[in-house]
Amino acid sequence: MIEVLQAYWQPFLYSDGQQVSGLAMTLWLTSASIGMGFVLSVPLAIARVSANRWVSWPVHGFTGLIRGTPLYIQLLICYSGLYSLAAVQSQPLLNSFFRDAINCTLLAFTLNTCAYTTEIFAGAIRAVPQGEVQAAQAYGFSSWKLYARVIMPQALRRSLPVYSNEVILLLHSTTLAFTATVPDILKVARDANAATFQTFQAFGTAAALYLALSFVLVGLFRLAERRWLAFLAPRG
Repeated sequence: MIEVLQAYWQPFLYSDGQQVSGLAMTLWLTSASIGMGFVLSVPLAIARVSANRWVSWPVHGFTGLIRGTPLYIQLLICYSGLYSLAAVQSQPLLNSFFRDAINCTLLAFTLNTCAYTTEIFAGAIRAVPQGEVQAAQAYGFSSWKLYARVIMPQALRRSLPVYSNEVILLLHSTTLAFTATVPDILKVARDANAATFQTFQAFGTAAALYLALSFVLVGLFRLAERRWLAFLAPRG
């Protein structure tokens, strides 16, 4: 019995020397997608709230396209749709990039979370009190300094509760990675189920891991909110 458990359940948590564990792959997909999506979404959010339509409309079109289509379809397009184009296959760099399932999966997840995060940050930017903006302008702050010192710090803090939901949703969305043959937690669970026919144990283990990761993320964001949103708490 112990040998069976080691053979089929260890891939959830341990590497076999050639392939990383399902847990490690899920954490990598989540953290890499969130990190790249965050870096891209900050300038896009600033462009999204710009009064210049030539700047804001392309961002609005991008977020509308991504939020209006399912992530599953986006993943299929990145994984198999783009690679089928002759223009992609003719370029060695693009051909090499889209031939790797990990690259395609990261691209789809990054674009998806970037679009949602852009709208979250854009809404938080609009919610910054105008009195603070006008006070900074009265002190002679340039546009760059205004965003760097006043607007973005406030917006990022205020968006923490909503952004935490996006991070957890992306964690759960990584279950789609198995469709691109990426060995995440769900892929390991499916393989274990196919090998042992112990459906409840396989998918129950996967559910427990996702639940544990979600609780860890919720706890981390609660700590961040207590630290950076303390100024919004009612005074006793």
